[in-house]
Amino acid sequence: MKKLFLFFTIAITLTACTNDDRYTWEDDFADLTETDTVRIAIAWAGANASVTGDDKGFVTINGAHVTVRSSTNKFLKLTLSGSTTDGSLLIYSWKMLGVELNGVSITNQNGPAINNQCSKAFVVTCAAGTTNTLADGTTYSAAPVTVNGDTIDQKGTLFSEGQIYFRGEGTLNIQAAAKNGIASDDYIVFEDGTVNVNVAATGSNGIKVNDGFTMNGGQLTIDVMADGARGIKSDARTTIQGGLTTITTSGDCKIEMMNGISDTTSAAGIKSDSLFVMTGGTLNITSTGDGGKGINCSENVEFRGGTLQVNTTGSNDVGKPKGIKSDTGIIVSGGSFNVTVKKSWACDNGNESEDPDDRVTVLGTPLIKTLLKRSVTIRY
Repeated sequence: MKKLFLFFTIAITLTACTNDDRYTWEDDFADLTETDTVRIAIAWAGANASVTGDDKGFVTINGAHVTVRSSTNKFLKLTLSGSTTDGSLLIYSWKMLGVELNGVSITNQNGPAINNQCSKAFVVTCAAGTTNTLADGTTYSAAPVTVNGDTIDQKGTLFSEGQIYFRGEGTLNIQAAAKNGIASDDYIVFEDGTVNVNVAATGSNGIKVNDGFTMNGGQLTIDVMADGARGIKSDARTTIQGGLTTITTSGDCKIEMMNGISDTTSAAGIKSDSLFVMTGGTLNITSTGDGGKGINCSENVEFRGGTLQVNTTGSNDVGKPKGIKSDTGIIVSGGSFNVTVKKSWACDNGNESEDPDDRVTVLGTPLIKTLLKRSVTIRY
């Protein structure tokens, strides 16, 4: 009964991140007993890798390419260390699992450095005092990829079929040369630690997530150079509740022809296909490319607290640069809100009015309220 209760408790805690309440990881690795956890250590050394603690034969190794197939009902914890310039980690698991990055550097020349094919929670912990690096190559193996009879997705340097939780007191550096830096087919939550994502001009987005993004704490820095790429691209709700997030995009508009029709995609610090809500923390966005945008949202942008600084300096040769663009509304009710743009509108809520006051809804009584076409400052 103890084991069943443990997993039931964790499942409820993970679900809570989709609510407005601040998500807290209550079941730390240290709280799990040896009886509740399967612990395996994997170490890379150049063209080879080694494993310890694998009593069940979950791990297979081909040079520096490691595959884990877990069938345990317990929490699987993988501790990763060492270095390789041509290796990878591919994971299959029935249950939620975690990796502790303990001074590891993995570069995969043909795909993701870490590819988690489990649809359950995936906890990425950076051990205190360590610096860890994940990188991909400039080309991926042709899709679809089949490994041991299984067809797998590979959407970025760090990819997971399930939700990803980032935590720990160490540092993780992610280099993306071909696709996204971090990608999840579920949602992503940042709790603490330092994560730096750098995407080359040949890559795509910094973070690509299907079911929502939440920033609760830690430091997240994203630098994206690709045309039409986004620092964070969320197909669902985007929530900033704490921490320090710094996003820089330098790519121009991406122009593609589809059925004889030209389609233009602008770079953006954050592109959210649902609601964007900020209640705390600090968010700094700089966009320098043609038509670049700070925040581009399909639904409301609701700023309730924290500190927001957006600056777009790109030209409008192909696209129109904007600090914040929402298809339905921009609502400010607290915190420090500062948006500037070199050309076009600082804030665009879909209203065609030439009066800047019609472009932003301001609630309450701010201490400072300056609404101009190219500059908006609101402070409570």
